Amino acid sequence: MEDLKKLYDAIVDGDARTSKALATQAMEARLDPKKLLDEYMIPAMNEVGRRFETNEYFVPELLIAARAMKQALEIIKPALVATGAEPIGKVAIGTVKGDLHDIGKNLVAAMLEGGGFEIIDLGVDVSPEKFIGAVKEKGANIVALSALLTTTMPSMKTTIEQLQEAGIRDQVKVMIGGAPVTQKYADEIGADGYSDNASGAVTLARKLIGA
Repeated sequence: MEDLKKLYDAIVDGDARTSKALATQAMEARLDPKKLLDEYMIPAMNEVGRRFETNEYFVPELLIAARAMKQALEIIKPALVATGAEPIGKVAIGTVKGDLHDIGKNLVAAMLEGGGFEIIDLGVDVSPEKFIGAVKEKGANIVALSALLTTTMPSMKTTIEQLQEAGIRDQVKVMIGGAPVTQKYADEIGADGYSDNASGAVTLARKLIGA
């Protein structure tokens, strides 16, 4: 088995082919999948996030790093499940009702998965009922709402109101984001948090669930 530091480097560099190959070798060598995740893969994505925040990396680099992470994660996931390892949280993410934009949502989902969260990706044009279903039926403890249009931002407010009406608002943390969204708007509609970028969303999600 090659030096596991190379797995870290492959993810940071966005080298999906190498990250997949190294993860495969690690599983063939029966290495602990949780150790791989906690000591090499998640720290690699943390470093990617740090580089993004310091303007060393931009969105394209985030995307290719997330892809490299995903390739490795798919290889080790069956072994992780077999060990009974739990994700640090479950995030139901989607672009709100009336909005069909998904690039930002997909990037946030990829970064959250790389950060150790289980992702329930509800897609685009997601009704409040679907978010409620993800909490009730799949155990999501974070709901992440995305909007790219000012005209669909009210759907965020409606979703939070309907979580309240369904009696599950206190079971879940709500985070919002998207180009027109602001911290002020998050405060106005009663969201638990706001991030203006994918890297910040991971930090926020961890903070919201006390991870």
